[in-house]
Amino acid sequence: MERQIKLPGLRMAQILELLQSGKTYTAKQIAATVAEGTYRPRTIQRDIEYMRDTLKISIESNNLGYYCKEKNCFIKNIPISEGEAFAVAILNPLLEQYRNTPLESQLRSVFKKITTCLPDKITVDTSFLNPSITFIPDRTENVSPELFKTIFDSIKNCHPLKFEYRPLQKQSFMQRTIDPYHAVCQRGNWYVIGKCHDKGDVRIFSFGRMKNALVTNEKFSIPKDFKTSDYFDSEMGVWLSDKTPVEVELLFDKEIATYATNRIWHSEQTLEERPDGSVYLKFKTTQKNELMRFILGQGHTVKLLSPPELVEELKAELKRTREMYE
Repeated sequence: MERQIKLPGLRMAQILELLQSGKTYTAKQIAATVAEGTYRPRTIQRDIEYMRDTLKISIESNNLGYYCKEKNCFIKNIPISEGEAFAVAILNPLLEQYRNTPLESQLRSVFKKITTCLPDKITVDTSFLNPSITFIPDRTENVSPELFKTIFDSIKNCHPLKFEYRPLQKQSFMQRTIDPYHAVCQRGNWYVIGKCHDKGDVRIFSFGRMKNALVTNEKFSIPKDFKTSDYFDSEMGVWLSDKTPVEVELLFDKEIATYATNRIWHSEQTLEERPDGSVYLKFKTTQKNELMRFILGQGHTVKLLSPPELVEELKAELKRTREMYE
């Protein structure tokens, strides 16, 4: 049965073909043969080490050089376009949003493997991005890698999680135990959705306000009727408000009409440009808190038209804000 090895580039495929020929080759001999002799013996030696240690190909050596005992495997090269190569190039700086998480080292390892295994005629050089492109990541909370690992272990193995938690409205930490169902990242910040043993319902907890997390030895099962869409809107945010979506209507002032029309606010939105230059937007969401934060941040340029109860909440918040400055 053939064993297909994916990802490595043409150079490694040529090396494997030589080593499977039944002859023994030194790194110097291989370097003179593959890719028209454009690589140094040290590069060939690194390729062989990668093929042997990472791809687990049975390459052996003696005093005459290298040879391969495994005759039923081959390396498949991957075609890649210029645009795809650029996408790979920008991947590395984009990983900054995963700094200090368990995903960082794993994603960087994947990135390294992809760039190592590209065809010989393609080189991914991210240095050109430094003066030409700037990435401004969202500000993230300070979360230790150990906490990330503990939470993800708890989710993966379905073990309840004990931790100390500081709610937004409190100055002190409280002991909590949850059955963690799902983790979600919003704008660089991480949250876990789970059933709280103390409150008896499903809640959302921020990684950044947790400490001293511990995985217990007990087991739990995720309810069959659990749906992430009941607890967050992937297009708006993770703030738990109502499970039933509400229909929201906004009116953008003409001075930011271009901004309003050039952006997709929701996959099921209704967007209308009015004769006076204003822009009308309608969509459904469960994320009242996230919506309120957005409207307040836009000042006089965005007006909330409905739902009426949210309009009243917004008026009350504006009144409290005004009183604070008076």
